[in-house]
Amino acid sequence: MLLQRPTVQPGSLERRRFQRVKLHLLGRYMLPDRREFPCQVINMSPGGLALLAPGIGNVGDRVIAYLDHIGRVEGKIARIIDNGFAMTLAATPRKRDKLAAQLTWLANRDILNLPEDRRHDRIVPRNPIAVLTLDDGSQMSCRIIDMSRSGAAIAAEQRPAMNSQVLLGRVAAHVVRHLDDGFALEFTHEQLEETLEDNVTAR
Repeated sequence: MLLQRPTVQPGSLERRRFQRVKLHLLGRYMLPDRREFPCQVINMSPGGLALLAPGIGNVGDRVIAYLDHIGRVEGKIARIIDNGFAMTLAATPRKRDKLAAQLTWLANRDILNLPEDRRHDRIVPRNPIAVLTLDDGSQMSCRIIDMSRSGAAIAAEQRPAMNSQVLLGRVAAHVVRHLDDGFALEFTHEQLEETLEDNVTAR
């Protein structure tokens, strides 16, 4: 199921040490002057990525990005492309291994028609109504569609910004995806199954 490694010229071997996967992930990124912009990744490897971006910095600029399904990555702009730029990724060997596994799963997901990541079994709480505290301290009522030890799907009229930090009950989380009728959260720390429901519905 893995994508075929592209043929490259010798001069490109260093840039292509890692296999690039074509995919479409949304996210946000920040340039050194702290301006933030939305973006769309068009290909990625554990060593770098290319993205469509409205705000383009200079080659060598440091970039911090938050990407759906991937999370936080950082690196430097390597070259400018049409309507965006390519960047290298600064990551430990352990982080690169994790990225490789994530990219393999994302590349194969559509081919295999896999559902969303199911690292943990999803359950529907007995009391699905919860209070969400946003990063500005304001609160809103929401309904938990389903949840697991690692995250939850939320139905609500208001959708917090992607990657914003929130509290679901007393569980810290961040927004990883927008849904048609709400959003998905990933918990900052994996929860214990026996205390999960009490923690997310705490007021």
